[in-house]
Amino acid sequence: MAYTPVKFYQTGTHTIGNRLLPAETRTVQSEPDRANALSCGHRACQGCGEALGARYAVDAAMRAAGRDLIAANATGCLEVFSTPYPETSWQIPWIHSLFGNAPAVATGLAAAMKAKGKSTRVIAQGGDGGTTDIGFGCLSGMFERNDDVLYICYDNEAYMNTGVQRSSATPPAARTATTPAIGQQPGNVFGQGKDVPRIALAHEIPYVATATVANLHDLEAKVTHAMSLTGARYIHVLVPCPLGWGTASHDTIKIARLAVETGLFPVFAGGRGEVTEVLKIRARRPVEEYLKPQKRFAHLFKDETGAPTIARLQAIADRNIARYGLIDPAAEV
Repeated sequence: MAYTPVKFYQTGTHTIGNRLLPAETRTVQSEPDRANALSCGHRACQGCGEALGARYAVDAAMRAAGRDLIAANATGCLEVFSTPYPETSWQIPWIHSLFGNAPAVATGLAAAMKAKGKSTRVIAQGGDGGTTDIGFGCLSGMFERNDDVLYICYDNEAYMNTGVQRSSATPPAARTATTPAIGQQPGNVFGQGKDVPRIALAHEIPYVATATVANLHDLEAKVTHAMSLTGARYIHVLVPCPLGWGTASHDTIKIARLAVETGLFPVFAGGRGEVTEVLKIRARRPVEEYLKPQKRFAHLFKDETGAPTIARLQAIADRNIARYGLIDPAAEV
């Protein structure tokens, strides 16, 4: 497949991946020979975290694989906005699967490449609906067999493409179309959902990591490392959705960063059942700073009745911080 080199019309600026940085600290996007796997013309919403995350993750995977890469993509926002038939914004071999079988399709692709004696690598992609819910059985099977596939989940915490319905990745108290902000306990209930990165760790596969679009160097580094391994690998990426979360389109990176700094979304990596590295929180923030800019949590701030729920969310953040050691004890003094 032929690729068109990226032309930089600005030089000597900090745009497009910080080209003034030393080469070893730049992002893939700063390189003129990058794959540009997710190209222009897609129909993502303004400020879409998923479009940003996919662009960086897949380009990093392409570079690590020497551009010999196939992607299987589950039904969802990423598929819908990038491939309105008969058009596509993908510049790589890309296969659309059903909502729930992207891991199985990717497994078949990897097996086919191996049977043909080819070194082509395979990734699978899906949102939280196609990963934590509909495709969960196929994903667990892929992990259990240790199939040679990197699966990337772009988690925007609901079924955004079909109208913002709750998924098993929707946080407690969040308002969605199926968890309205009414009643004595408005929003999504506490005590449900799935922590898929920890479930992936329990399968003892070679590599599991979390990342966000607030730290694209970290995301690229984790994808690159994952591509250096064989067997089943899983990366769970938090990708804020301005439409579904009710945030300003220009605040996508800010919101993702606050999710990390509050402790609500721990960033870590590991494998074979163990967490081996964590991204420390440099400046801890109360959960209110993360919740207030989001309309899906607006009902918590109408009056004092929301305070107990906010306290419960703070307790979840505190537990994450303690569980993963996200803050050095000396920094708390």
